[in-house]
Amino acid sequence: MIKRVLFCATVDIHFSKFHLPYFKWFKENGWEVHVAAAGELKLPFVDKRFIIPIERSPISLKNIMAYWQLKEMIQHNDYALIHCHTPMGGALTRLAARGVRQKGVKVIYTAHGFHFYKGAPILNWILYYPMERWLAHYTDCLITINQEDKSLADQHGFKAGATEHVHGVGVDTRRFYSIDERSKQNLRISYGYGADEILLFYAAEFNENKNQRLMIDALALIKEDAPQVKLLLAGDGPLLATCKKYAKTCGVADRVKFLGYQDQVEEYLQMSDIVLASSIREGLPVNVMEGMACGLPVLASRNRGHNELIVNGVNGYIVPYTDYRLFASRLFQLIKSRRLRKQMGLESMKVIKKTYSLQMVSTELYEIYSRYMEGEPDRGKREADIVRQGEYL
Repeated sequence: MIKRVLFCATVDIHFSKFHLPYFKWFKENGWEVHVAAAGELKLPFVDKRFIIPIERSPISLKNIMAYWQLKEMIQHNDYALIHCHTPMGGALTRLAARGVRQKGVKVIYTAHGFHFYKGAPILNWILYYPMERWLAHYTDCLITINQEDKSLADQHGFKAGATEHVHGVGVDTRRFYSIDERSKQNLRISYGYGADEILLFYAAEFNENKNQRLMIDALALIKEDAPQVKLLLAGDGPLLATCKKYAKTCGVADRVKFLGYQDQVEEYLQMSDIVLASSIREGLPVNVMEGMACGLPVLASRNRGHNELIVNGVNGYIVPYTDYRLFASRLFQLIKSRRLRKQMGLESMKVIKKTYSLQMVSTELYEIYSRYMEGEPDRGKREADIVRQGEYL
């Protein structure tokens, strides 16, 4: 009998960014893959999808309808395993799966960064902490992607069947890697950038949390001393127009390139010199890990996700997200020293290859899946499949 696994999240772009290798792995091991989320993206390795109107806001009335749709869908599709992601996708799915868990269905939830954390606004603790602690009772395995969240869940007595720490979602080092200097210069020329320019790159949605203004403020502070610097910002979002206007107000509109949403960012990273990250809150940021895999030093704001990836002064610098003057000072240090950038970039690559590559993380996740799968295929075959799973690209 074919076994079915269900992946759930708030929006389907979450799957396309992070989970396609695992869809492929389940398919290759004889499982039928179903997904449920808002959105209509075309997703490979999926046998059946359900478009569910899940909203990010915990107080949206649409989530009531989404809950009932999820519950009916789960009751009628005979799943052996359910893996849910994102705060609301994870919450609604675990609620909807309470009945089938009593019949043996296993439910895994990955917290991609709790919304409550050290220093978080009190409203986040009021809204999200009680919800996550309560829902842990309906979770066979709670997966955290940074050590701070794992410690928090343990210290606050989250009653999941098991709590595990996995090092993110994995970076495909066949796609994100460092290139030689000649290739880098040729790539720059193809994009219209000069050999002597210093390119800074940040890919993120334009919203309050991603905090792009920090970088614009820092750039404005050093613009006279570093005329060769260009800030490349990939992404869109509700604050894109505001940031464009702010760059103009700060006198750096000619130094900031707004690239729009970019699905393929590896070439921008490979031709850049420094990867930046200015967010207030992160679980374990993929954009930073991708830059590290491409051999770049990191200049980032201080938060739990960045703290886990960056050793200050070794593979980059971490500064408070409110301190644009220190951000500018550290940026200027990196701009002025090619040797420092190279040294830190090499350290970044070591970190990714040792701990955060897709192959390493896949192995960690496999070990968790294996505990909740019955009638598994040969272990050696599965491990060989894991090594190959990056080939979906």
